[in-house]
Formats: sequence, structure tokens, C-alpha cells
Amino acid sequence: MSNLYIHFPFCKQACHYCNFHFSTVKKGRTELFSCINKELNLRASEINTPLESIYFGGGSPSLIPPDTIGDFIAKVKQQFLIHPELEISLEVNPDDVNERYLNELKLAGINRISLGVQSFLEKDLKLMHRAHNVHQVHESLKLVTNYFENYSLDLIYGMPYSSSKDWEDNLEKALTYCPPHISAYALTVENKTALHHMVKTKQVVLIEEDAVKEQYDHLINKMDREGYVNYEFSNFGKPGFFSVNNQNYWNGKAYLGLGPSSHSYDGNNLRSWNVSNNHQYVSGIVSGKPVREIEELKTKDRYNEYIMTGLRKVEGLSLDHVKMFFGKTYALYLEEQVGRHLEYKNLYWDGDQLKIARESKFLTDGIAADLFIV
Repeated sequence: MSNLYIHFPFCKQACHYCNFHFSTVKKGRTELFSCINKELNLRASEINTPLESIYFGGGSPSLIPPDTIGDFIAKVKQQFLIHPELEISLEVNPDDVNERYLNELKLAGINRISLGVQSFLEKDLKLMHRAHNVHQVHESLKLVTNYFENYSLDLIYGMPYSSSKDWEDNLEKALTYCPPHISAYALTVENKTALHHMVKTKQVVLIEEDAVKEQYDHLINKMDREGYVNYEFSNFGKPGFFSVNNQNYWNGKAYLGLGPSSHSYDGNNLRSWNVSNNHQYVSGIVSGKPVREIEELKTKDRYNEYIMTGLRKVEGLSLDHVKMFFGKTYALYLEEQVGRHLEYKNLYWDGDQLKIARESKFLTDGIAADLFIV
């Protein structure tokens, strides 16, 4: 099985924390999406298993007209083998939502919405420089819940100046809508962003890491009580509503990425990524030679990625899988490295599966890095 990802690199305005590739200019949007269609033709042969997921991300793909999305989906269905339960997701901003728009998305073939809420607190949205306000968050959620059974909302915790009470209230407001899925991410300060500049110049003061951990711990405990499964570190779903796109990514399945800056993976040892420049991307596609870099992963690289993705999943990682796909030497290395984490009770064996202890989930990425082969 495989996945298709489309990166639409345009936004209404720049969020202060975002370091994804995007542009706020209006010119060239139609031409660029036309090039995404051409790239699909050029690279269709890279997908040779049924598609389980199509994911429109960005940027703000909710700026793409629904009929354009519908035409693209129809084209994909003509060119590829399709899984009978194909998930087709679109990232949507609350300020783009209205009844007509959602109805047109359903007619276009979208069957899952990822709503970029980020926060139910006005002070957070202003600090992030989001294009929407809290009123639009509530109005969009009322509509989305009427039109889509399968949807997710994004939240960010660890915001500057936020208290535990702020985060608890934020989460409570989200849960009043009983969303089938929530993705929650800790605020990260990325280089070359407005937030990075504001932190560096002390215009913004971050909260302590212990306070961020407290908010994450509240998140996993609250979501568990509400019947959600923390199937991946940042993702929580009701049974039957786990994101196919997310699961396939963390399970190492193949995916084809279209659009500037998008990444692709053949499911084995080849990874590639398109140039993060709209003009260069368009020029390459028009000439029939996509501008991208290709990397051949070594066994060590694939092992390290398996450790990272495996520990982030509820299933953990399998020692038998390590032996089978990487060899006994890697399995012995893993068993040696986990020693102190077992002693500190950060990790535990559940049969063949190595899992993160609930109390140590916030430390997942750091623990995984300790198990890497450098």
C-alpha cells in the first residue's frame, strides 16, 4: 500500500512559528497547481501498489478551489490502483470554512478534514499570528461536525505564558465537540521564523520544559479517560478514526510527494525531496525534469528511522523485526543499549515489543536518539 501527498505552498499570512515552505503572494497559484498535475504524470510510475491515502497539505490547501481538487482526485483515480477505503484528507483553516465550501469539498471527494484550530484562546492565536480568531474556530467546528464524520483538529501546547489551567481549558473546549481525532504538538522554536527572532530578542518568553511536560502528561491522561487511543506520540483517535496517512508514514510505507519541498519514499531505501523554491520547482516541471535530491539510505539510517518511528507508536518496536530486516548485530546492539532505560523504567518489554513507559512518553525522541547507531 502507498500514499500520495500534495504540498500546496501558499498561505494568507505567515504564522510566527512556521518554518514550512510557503509563500503569501497570490500570483502563480494556478500555475503551480497545474505543475503539480504535470508532476503527477511525470512520476506516476513510482507508485506501484494501491493508494490508501491522498493528503493535501501545505501551506494552506484550503485556498485551492474545490472543483480543482475534484478534478485532481478524479485524475489520480484514473492513474492508480485505489484501495476500496481510500482516505482523502484536506488541511483546512477555520477562516476558510462555510457551508457551501464544505459541501463542495464533499462533492469533490474529500472524506476527511484536518482543521487547523491550534488554540481556543485568543491570546495564543494572536501570538501565533494565525489568520483566524476564536469565534471562527467555534463556527467552523459546528459546520465541520455537521458535514464530516471523519475529521481531526490540531492543537498546540507549551505556548509562551501558558499555565496548566490554560491548557486544560483549551483541551476541554476541544473535547466539547467530541472530535474523532486530535493531533497535538508542542510548540517548537524553529530557526528563521518570527517566533525565533522574538524569543532571541526576549520579546517572548517560553515556559520551562517541565511545564511543557506537565501539559503533555495532562493531554495523554485526559485523552485516555475520554476514550481516545494515543496511537502515535502526537496523535489521538477514537477507534476506527486513526489517520491512514499518519499510520502509513510511521509504519514505513511508500509515499509520493508532489509540489515544492515535498518528500517521497519508496518504502525501501530511496528517499527524495523536491526543491523548496516555487520558481525552480515550476521551471523543472515545465522542462520535464523535476528539481529534487535523492538519497539512498544505508542500513544504519533505516535502523535509526525504525527506532524513532517505532517508539512513537502505541505498538512499540519489534526485536524480531530488527533481526529480520537489519540483522543480528543490530538486534544485539539494541538489547545492549536499552539496558539503562529498562533500569530507569523509561522502557519495558511487552513480549517481543519494546515500548515507552507512560510516565516517560514526553521523553520519547530523546530516548530513541540514545538507541541510534551514530
